Amino acid sequence: MKVLIVDDHPIVLSGCRTLLAETGDMVMLEARSAQAALDAYTAHRPDVAVIDIDLPDVSGFELTRRLTRRDSSARVIVSSMNDDPMLAAQAIEVGARGYVSKSDEAQAFIGAIRHVYAGGTYLRPDVAEKIAFLRGSGDQVPLSVREREVLRLLAKGRSMSEIAALIDVSYKTVATTCAALRAKFSARTPMQLIRIAVEQKIVSSPIGLWIGHELSTALSII
Repeated sequence: MKVLIVDDHPIVLSGCRTLLAETGDMVMLEARSAQAALDAYTAHRPDVAVIDIDLPDVSGFELTRRLTRRDSSARVIVSSMNDDPMLAAQAIEVGARGYVSKSDEAQAFIGAIRHVYAGGTYLRPDVAEKIAFLRGSGDQVPLSVREREVLRLLAKGRSMSEIAALIDVSYKTVATTCAALRAKFSARTPMQLIRIAVEQKIVSSPIGLWIGHELSTALSII
């Protein structure tokens, strides 16, 4: 089985290389950017691709969209340091067949790859339960996949120019989305927008519950 690991962290790649080698039946391919991943996928046609959300050129969500658009049978698992069920739900919405957290046990990671390779969809039971609850209760504010992604990146301190590059849209599109988000949340300022989104658990809280200098600088230009 050929497994493409898409991640720009050398330590993660090294750990995956060791882990997959121990299985005896998995061959690891690697890419450190979305473009390199697209090239590797075209050249080697991996059986499963495991894609990190945070990539240096475009987001893992956008890469998943592109891969599944090119190949509707692509088996993609999205990975992240965060086990937020909203991220898992978004991964499934953009075409992934699984979601794993980097804090999961090694055997769970291998099990996810095997399950998706066999044609299944993989979510940790507790994450799947949370997603079902969220969908059952409904969002306080209905959001599109793009709006969720823009909010997530804003909460990480990304500027509008950076977000446009990461999700492969124009600066104007991001600006329009930000304006629409502020209107939906009745937020007067970008900081208030993020605070409301965090309170409603639509995005994860910034580290340490901060709206620090870096985030303030990024948001000030929106």
